[in-house]
Formats: sequence, structure tokens, C-alpha cells
Amino acid sequence: MKVASTTGKVAGMSDAAVQAKTGKTWSEWLGTLDKLGAKKMTHRDIARLVYARFPKIGGWWAQMVTVGYEQARGLREKHQTPEGYGISASATIAAPVGTLFRAWHAAAVRRRWLAHPSLTIRKASRNKSLRITWGDGKTSMDVYFYSKGARKTQVNAQHRKLADSRQASKMKSYWKEQLANLKAMVEGKR
Repeated sequence: MKVASTTGKVAGMSDAAVQAKTGKTWSEWLGTLDKLGAKKMTHRDIARLVYARFPKIGGWWAQMVTVGYEQARGLREKHQTPEGYGISASATIAAPVGTLFRAWHAAAVRRRWLAHPSLTIRKASRNKSLRITWGDGKTSMDVYFYSKGARKTQVNAQHRKLADSRQASKMKSYWKEQLANLKAMVEGKR
């Protein structure tokens, strides 16, 4: 497993962003967590430690620092989660939220833009989210819809429980392409 750089970006987050939100650079976080014995801890224990020792950064940043630490120290690969690997892809599309929800929810519409439309929707919250079992029956998805006004919506697709980093990379590319297909269809560009 490749060890991430300790300068610049870690876990996709720049030194400047981490310092602005947490008060420490990546190098400072790595040194602090090394001294606290984090390299021998589980993800959950590191996150709890960070949150307990540095509560002002909040839960989201405690998780980000934990993931960054694990990646930098070779304890976790990119896209790796406790339940396998997971990726996300998003697109902002010039259409009302209801149009995009229907494009995902209605099988006949989904077949027009999605290359492999075989999936099972387990739960649907109209114009908000979908919980999906992917066609392989092994992996899961969450799709979120965020209205950005009357004619603009952000769609965020998260694919979880992927087997390995190779499958995660493949699905990351797949979902970028599929969301581009959706955008082109809805915006009338194909």
C-alpha cells in the first residue's frame, strides 16, 4: 500500500484547508497522532481520540483528520471504509429537483441515460434521496438531490461496499460518465 504524502494534500484536503478549519497542518496532525499512539488504533478509536482531545474542530473534521492520518500512515487506501470501499460523484444540472428525482426513480427514464440500469430501489424520499441495491446485489448506493433554485439541482451518488480499490476507481469513472449522460439528457444536449 502506497503511503500518502505528509505535505500538500492528504485525503483530498489541502494543508491550508485543514489548518484553517482545525488549527493544525497535516504534518502537525500526523506528529500529534503519532505521539498519541494512533498508528496502533482502530479507525473508531482514532476518531474518538481526535474528537475528545480537540472537540472544537467538530465531528466532521475529526473524521477527516482520522481518514487523512490513516491514509498518510498506510493504514487505509483511498476510498477505503470500514465496510469495503466507497466513492461518490456529483453533478449540478440545470433542471428542477423533481425532474432529476424522476430520472433516477422511473425505470423507463433511467434506461435512457444509465448504462447498466439494473438496480433495486429500497427506499425513496421524494425529491430528497434514494437508497439502492446495485444490480450486483452486493453493493449499495445512496443518491441525494439538493435543489439549488427552481431550475438547478445537485445530484450526489455514493456507491458503497465495493470490493477493492480497483473496483472503486472503476465505479468512480463510471458514475462521472453516467452523471454526464444524465446531465446531457436532461439539459437536451444529446
